[in-house]
Amino acid sequence: MPRRLLAGLAVFIVTAASVPALTATAAAEPARWTLPSKEFPLGEPTAARQKHKAVAAGIDLYTVRHGKKGDGYTVSLLMKGKDSGSRANAEAAAESARAAGFPAALTEFVRPGVADFPEGTGYMARVGLWPLDQRDKAAEMVKQLKEAGISSKVDFLGDDGTQTTGPWDIRVLSVDPRVFRGSYHASLGKTVAARETTSSMAKQAGAIAAVNGGFFNIHTEKHLRGEPVGVSVVDGKLLSEAVAGRSALILKDRTARITEIRTDVTVTSADGEKTAITGVNRVAQPDELVLYTEEYGAKTPADDGAEAVLDAEGGVLELRASGGKVEPGTRVLHGTGIMADWIWSHAWEKWTVKVATKVIDLRTGKAIPLTPQTSVIGGGVGLVRNGRERVTAKADGQASVNMILRRHPRTLAGVTRSGMLLLVTVDGRRPGSTVGASMVEAARLMVWLGARQAINLDGGGSSAMIVKGKPVNRPSDGTERGVGDALLITP
Repeated sequence: MPRRLLAGLAVFIVTAASVPALTATAAAEPARWTLPSKEFPLGEPTAARQKHKAVAAGIDLYTVRHGKKGDGYTVSLLMKGKDSGSRANAEAAAESARAAGFPAALTEFVRPGVADFPEGTGYMARVGLWPLDQRDKAAEMVKQLKEAGISSKVDFLGDDGTQTTGPWDIRVLSVDPRVFRGSYHASLGKTVAARETTSSMAKQAGAIAAVNGGFFNIHTEKHLRGEPVGVSVVDGKLLSEAVAGRSALILKDRTARITEIRTDVTVTSADGEKTAITGVNRVAQPDELVLYTEEYGAKTPADDGAEAVLDAEGGVLELRASGGKVEPGTRVLHGTGIMADWIWSHAWEKWTVKVATKVIDLRTGKAIPLTPQTSVIGGGVGLVRNGRERVTAKADGQASVNMILRRHPRTLAGVTRSGMLLLVTVDGRRPGSTVGASMVEAARLMVWLGARQAINLDGGGSSAMIVKGKPVNRPSDGTERGVGDALLITP
């Protein structure tokens, strides 16, 4: 909110003649971007409380707080492990609890429609309602239900995604490319396979600021869970292939933009045989050809496949069985099933094979030049397009009640009309302190901030914003989580 400073009761009258002429440098200096003063878009329609801190030339950090605590706790009955489902399943769960002497009630909710996924209705069966300071009583109800053979869990009502008073605790980092003289980069840390904290990756790069990047694969072996789910380009090198059609953040020098992409990776043998490489730096599925780079940081899978070890120019140094190291300066073509046969037939030692990589912008149909200044980070869901809310949950693989409607901690990235980069963390999972945001609320927030394009990155316990080496938000795990990749702001 704008403020006026009064010095005692003195009134100063300033005439045009008394104002020194602006120098050419001062006149040309762009105005500092500030948070909107209009009503906050979530909760009660009033202005938010905000604090500002200058981080570096062109980089500003804002703390935004809004709303008040009001939601309490309930107990949700589980239906095959889920807390919501069809009306019939919810009624059956409620009736089971009533038969055991518990006053269960049916709750109907509406999951809002988004750009590529229609509105839907769901149902929950719930028992009881307790204020914020009585979570222990809700936990006691879960215990009693368990003794009666009924599965349930404690739910904070603020997580539901329906109407709430908040509160919200948000950090907004703005980077003005007209003033900032550094650059933007993606980082996977020391290796693709291992997870690292955002602050660790920021420290390695000497970054001024950083946020966590996209989602990573939690459904693979533990030592490989740093692998991005989707595209990753670091300083011009493709280190993880895209899921075609999903949203991504394209970084080059100090410019950022958001689009949908696909990747095309092929290999052509010296005998003219050409085939697709379907994966980069991930575990191979049956009948797949996967490329491993020296950044992978783990042995290739020992899966009875075949491998061709390549030098930097594509020369085949060695044919070997699967399950070996990727030495510095080399790449490894790894084939399973019929693609192992392709390697044995078309990647002979001392031959040269050509690996071609393209990242295609699906909005323009053109290839994105993979220069050393180019990085790409995959997003979880597109949020804003051309200044309007446009949540692409289905295209981005997140079309569910939990991802669209429920509130979680969020990390968001947006670009304004003037090219300003906005990085946002919305803290959550702290009842009474901050509730997080749904996908729809995240889109609304980014439009309020002035983003013309915006994307959702990984959230939950992964959400972290680092400024000058220290977290400025509060990760919901209580400490920083190791993640797959990060977006860095470097000098």
